[in-house]
Amino acid sequence: MSMYGANPEQLARLGTTLKHQIETINSLTSTVTSVLGGTTWVGPARDQFEADWNSQFRTALNRLNQAFDAAGQDCVLRSQDLQRVMGAR
Repeated sequence: MSMYGANPEQLARLGTTLKHQIETINSLTSTVTSVLGGTTWVGPARDQFEADWNSQFRTALNRLNQAFDAAGQDCVLRSQDLQRVMGAR
């Protein structure tokens, strides 16, 4: 017989893991921005990278953070609901 549904503890752990990745992405964004700002590099290649970093890459990372936050919160809430229904709480 196959399982349908979710293991509440595993689902909560997934939610927590997703939400913790936000810190990792924020650290990555901060590190690249800082190192780029302190790098001596002049020319069209830098201009292009910096423009891409500020418009596309950081935007994509911010969207990823939002997705991880929403998915993580959803997992945690579903886990709590499952635990209530199963009588664990």
